[in-house]
Amino acid sequence: MLIALLADIHANLEALEACLADAAARGAERLVLLGDLVGYGADPLPVLARIRALAEAGAVVLLGNHDEAALKGAVGFNPVAAQAIRWTAAQLDASARAFLSGLPLTHREDGLLFVHADASDPAGWRYVRSLRDAAACLAGTDARFVFCGHTHLPLLACASGSGRLCAREPQPGAVIPLAPLRRAVAVIGAVGQPRDGNPAACYGLLDTLSLDCRWLRVPYDIAAAAAKIRAAGLPESLAARLFRGL
Repeated sequence: MLIALLADIHANLEALEACLADAAARGAERLVLLGDLVGYGADPLPVLARIRALAEAGAVVLLGNHDEAALKGAVGFNPVAAQAIRWTAAQLDASARAFLSGLPLTHREDGLLFVHADASDPAGWRYVRSLRDAAACLAGTDARFVFCGHTHLPLLACASGSGRLCAREPQPGAVIPLAPLRRAVAVIGAVGQPRDGNPAACYGLLDTLSLDCRWLRVPYDIAAAAAKIRAAGLPESLAARLFRGL
């Protein structure tokens, strides 16, 4: 079965729709959304309406830290992110709040764990950016493979037979076999706000039968997404960074 993995959508409707269309064209049979549905971008309600419909059709949808902050307040965020969260919170209606409030932190099946951030403390919102972070993530679960987002940077930290972790930066479109690996943490990258220097939206495609994973890049209408951010009165930096992928 092919599962499309989408993380850090951040209210970017154009990027979300582009990734969903690409995943459907590639034969994805299921969707797992790894949190941070809102924040930064200017389309929180349209994005949440789209994702609610996907959830009703069977998609797994998880809670991210920006989703939580939109409900509870922007504590510990930088000023730009906090401004976007306050704006987002003001846009949410009762049904959007109810949907976000009901999202789980994790989802597990068949030795696979899906989570927004670090699996060892899903509610702590720790980043998996290094081998040390990946080791702590794996130490907190007995799942063989962990799939997460949060950093906006694609990464695979994996252990072969010896158990020693190594890191690799997945190349777009390359098929990475997970089956030979003892354990691994796959950080999927961001749909709505990539930060690796590539402005194309990023999502993952997991084949659960062969245990192969691909990180895919999808061009989308960045100008339209940026124009909405500017029209909403959100910080200019949130629009400008989309063009740079930073």
